[in-house]
Amino acid sequence: MTCFSPRALLRRQVYMPWVQVPQGRMVELPGRGSTYVTDTPGPRPDSPTIVLLHAVGCTGLLTWYPAIRPLSERFRVVTLDQRCHGRGISSDAFSLHDCADDVAALIEVLELHQVVVAGYSMGSIVAQRVWRQHPDLVEGLVLCATTDRFRSTPSERAFHQGMELTMLGLRGFSRSRTAARAARAATKALVEPSDIHEWAMAEFRSTSPWAVGQAVAALGRHHSRPWLHRIDVPTAVVVTLHDKVLPPGNQLAIARRIPGATVHEIDAGHAACVLEAEKFVPALVEACTTVHARRRDFRRRRA
Repeated sequence: MTCFSPRALLRRQVYMPWVQVPQGRMVELPGRGSTYVTDTPGPRPDSPTIVLLHAVGCTGLLTWYPAIRPLSERFRVVTLDQRCHGRGISSDAFSLHDCADDVAALIEVLELHQVVVAGYSMGSIVAQRVWRQHPDLVEGLVLCATTDRFRSTPSERAFHQGMELTMLGLRGFSRSRTAARAARAATKALVEPSDIHEWAMAEFRSTSPWAVGQAVAALGRHHSRPWLHRIDVPTAVVVTLHDKVLPPGNQLAIARRIPGATVHEIDAGHAACVLEAEKFVPALVEACTTVHARRRDFRRRRA
């Protein structure tokens, strides 16, 4: 009988595309904290910017690393670790409102221009809130594997309500020395991306289960349906048609509620950003390019 280590099993069973992973740096957001950011230049000094927001339990690079280089052929590409994730801002509690303010602060600190905000899963929820809270900073949205609300079924409501109560009881743990030591140890464990599977595992482990639970509980309270029709910037929705986490019907419905939104469908599941990158990345590039090309028309409408 042959036995495999967890790393060996990961390599055998999970396809991870190997591409060059950009180096990042810690960036201080005044009055908020520091977060890990990558900033990949575009083809020109004045290239428009795509700010990429990652999925729950991931990091900016872990969600987006296959897409950064293709996007950089047309755009300046920025990723960040959102608060409580990876090397993001430490916080006693997770708030989508705070995440959106963090993104706005980063846009201002880096003096980004012509900004399109793209988000995947949880990141798409934060992207919606960035427009809601800071509409003057956003010139376009790309929402991937998205939704306008959770708790749409009895099972979803029960899950999110239970998660919310559990996280409320564990809130004190976030302030404990044990949690602080665990977060520091996870950050130190991050390795250079010479072995893509070990790098991915280190990135994944850099977010604590407590933080994931906090984020899931916060997502359960999200409900953007009442104001989606007010979005006045070009928007593209990348729909993962085989998604078992966020139903494709909900993704298509959000596109219908946003004025002028374009739909970009792919035959892929919820982890398509990495595990089916060969399908996802071309659709993402198409969506970002479409949104950028439509900005002038929407500016005229606003005026």
